[in-house]
Amino acid sequence: MLRRTIRVPEPFDLDLTLASFVRGPIDPTTHIDGSRFWRATRTPEGAATTLFERDGDAVAVTAWGAGAAWALEAAPALLGDADDPLSFVPHHDVVLRMHRRMKGWRLGRTGAVVEALIPSIVEQKVTGKEAFRSYRTLVLRLGEPAPGPTRLYVAPHPARLAALPYYAFHPFGIERRRADTIRRACARAERLEECGTMPLADAYRRLQTIAGVGDWTAAEVARVALGDKDAVSVGDYHLPTVVAYALAGEEHADDARMLELLTPYAGRRARAIRYIEAAGLGPPRRAPRAALRRIEAI
Repeated sequence: MLRRTIRVPEPFDLDLTLASFVRGPIDPTTHIDGSRFWRATRTPEGAATTLFERDGDAVAVTAWGAGAAWALEAAPALLGDADDPLSFVPHHDVVLRMHRRMKGWRLGRTGAVVEALIPSIVEQKVTGKEAFRSYRTLVLRLGEPAPGPTRLYVAPHPARLAALPYYAFHPFGIERRRADTIRRACARAERLEECGTMPLADAYRRLQTIAGVGDWTAAEVARVALGDKDAVSVGDYHLPTVVAYALAGEEHADDARMLELLTPYAGRRARAIRYIEAAGLGPPRRAPRAALRRIEAI
């Protein structure tokens, strides 16, 4: 077990900041226990479990496992040490309101590219509930128990996923298209992890050399793993309408309209989008929620 204390600037909200790295309400790699946040990850030095606890004007970080030292070194980035929410300028009432309400949220980065890429691929073209269920089952079946005093699991090693046939993903509700994308990405895991030290434009290009990884998936990964403050998930089914309704009261919009409305936030669009999503606004629902599908229907 290793431990360090990281001083954080005020305002700082530990829960809001680390919640950005949770993949849905049943993510087996994270756990919130009151004011304590647990996270299991696979580092270049091995698996690690990290515990974050607020301690006055600092955050106490404790880590277990072969990757403990690496996890402690990466902790300041995870806590958003490169972000500055106070310099953000809201241009719309809803963004201003959420900026004030979420003043302690900082946009951090994990540095773990493939670890962010796998669940992002799982989330392609399906409902959130389907994706969260599939990812949870994938991790529990193919991952490994996390080190330390926790019941968390570490996501599967990329080499294990790359070696599986596509049909091995079917029990997790993942059809051949997404399975093949995961396998291709995991086969190039070392090259993809290099994105963490590359300029963002180059990182986006490398991510999208993987067939099946487009604008939406690359942006999802860049926001979580690389801390891209300007990430916009173009191609999202709901996001354009949510943004247009919140900023302009419009019930329908496409990607072009969304990008137009987000123009005042150029360079910081990921923060604006997070505020808009947190506001929970949207046009009236005119159809029932989509039913969960069986694998053969995808």
